[in-house]
Amino acid sequence: MSSISIRAATVADLDRITEIYADAVSHGTASYELEPPSRAEMGNRFDSLAAGRFPYLAAEKDGSVLGYAYAGPFRPRPAYRFVVEDSVYVAPKAKGQGVGFLLMQALIEAARLAGFRQIVAVIGDGHADSASVRLHEKLGFRHSGRLEGSGYKHGRWLDTVFMQLPLNGGAELPPDPESLPERKFREGLKGN
Repeated sequence: MSSISIRAATVADLDRITEIYADAVSHGTASYELEPPSRAEMGNRFDSLAAGRFPYLAAEKDGSVLGYAYAGPFRPRPAYRFVVEDSVYVAPKAKGQGVGFLLMQALIEAARLAGFRQIVAVIGDGHADSASVRLHEKLGFRHSGRLEGSGYKHGRWLDTVFMQLPLNGGAELPPDPESLPERKFREGLKGN
C-alpha cells in the first residue's frame, strides 16, 4: 500500500482539482459558489495565486490527486498582507482518510516559512460538527467569529465561521522585513 504524498500543485493537476471543487460546490456547503467554475476559471485562480507566490498544494496517492489546499490573500488592502485565508478540498472517495489533515499541516508550514502571521479559515456551514471546523480545531485554530445566516444554499441558511491560527509570533512581534508578504509589499511600492 502506498502512502499519501503532499507536494506543490501544478497546472497538470487542474483537471482533477476542478473535478474535486465541482463536487464540493454542487453537493456541499463549504463553498458558497452555486455553480462550479470552469476549468479555465480554475486555471485563472491557480495562476493568480502562483503569481502572488502563495502556497498551493496537492495530495497524491498512486498517481491520483485526492485533494488540494492553498493559502491566498485574506483581503486585498495592504495592511492585511500578513494574513492568508486557507482553503482545503478533498475528493469524496478520500474523505475521512486524513488527507485534509496532511494538506493543512503542510499548508500551515508553508505559510509559516513564507513569514505570514495569521491563517484565517472562513468556513461555510460552520456548525460545531462540521468536518472543517473539527479539522481546524485539531490543528490549533481558535474560533474568532460567526456570521449567522450569511449564506443560502441547498434550500437553507448557513452560518459562516471564522477561525484563525497565529504563526511566527502572530501579533506579538513586529513584521519580519524579509518575510514574503513584506518583500512583495516593497516590490509593489517600487512598481508605482
